[in-house]
Amino acid sequence: MTAQVLAFEWTDTSRQWLIENPIRIAAYFLVAIILRLILHRVIDRATRRPPGRPDAAPGSDSTKPALLRHLRDRSPRGGKDPVVAERRAQRAQTIGSVLKSTVSIILLVWFVLSALSVLGVNIAPFIASAGIIGLAIGFGAQNLVRDFVSGVFMLLEDQYGVGDIVDVGEAIGEVETVGLRITTLRDIDGTLWYVRNGEIIRVGNMSQEYAVARVEVPVALTADIDRAQEVALEAARAAIADPAVAGDVLGVPEMLGVQDVSPDMITLRLTLKTKANAQWALQRRIRRDILRAYEEHGVELPYPNGRPAGAFLGEPG
Repeated sequence: MTAQVLAFEWTDTSRQWLIENPIRIAAYFLVAIILRLILHRVIDRATRRPPGRPDAAPGSDSTKPALLRHLRDRSPRGGKDPVVAERRAQRAQTIGSVLKSTVSIILLVWFVLSALSVLGVNIAPFIASAGIIGLAIGFGAQNLVRDFVSGVFMLLEDQYGVGDIVDVGEAIGEVETVGLRITTLRDIDGTLWYVRNGEIIRVGNMSQEYAVARVEVPVALTADIDRAQEVALEAARAAIADPAVAGDVLGVPEMLGVQDVSPDMITLRLTLKTKANAQWALQRRIRRDILRAYEEHGVELPYPNGRPAGAFLGEPG
């Protein structure tokens, strides 16, 4: 009988530790799990591409993630291309991953502090220590934080994407990966550059919307400038009429005229609006055809030692 009374008294006095505290901690844990599921579901709905209607166009708002629906898309192929939709989905997925990780960390910290409070632990020193540690980490990892913040804004604003040709100051090349901390570029020599997002002060994107092929050709000082411009313009028009390159052309060649005069030559400039990333190939094609046209029409080139125009094309003199 005495043992039963002692057991009853011990259970009664320890009820808070054996029943109430575990129940409260379990309740906090359950709330954290439910909140995490709800917030992750909301983030998924905001960052995933909705199914949309069967007749919806690829670039319409019904196929855009809600997070990016009101943001401008910049792409080398235009808003209705499937590549654009895939690029948009990747941006939203990356941002959603960061948001979900942030939510999980915040809820985990909240649960731990709540559980310690239930157990009677004074959490004020923990909060103060966390503030001091956070301040120290903030000073020590400010570059890391800046990289992440810059990466988020780059993704939101679609400053560049995989496949774009960009100039970020120290490196120029094709974007291979876009992360929240690091962007990698492959330059023309094959070198892979790792660029921290926080160190990118300005970005020159050569692959957004459209490009301009700028063709400059030299002629001799004694050449007939009007005739040289006419021949160059006709050669450029004939070059872009080729079906192999016609799909990359967005405008008509425009002869701007004399761009530079030096002691031994005159430089003419011609421009042409093209699709993004197609300007360099068209420049080379038009420049080659213009030089051949100059040779055919007898337009004088500033070649040294009396070499004929064919020397510029690698042809025998």
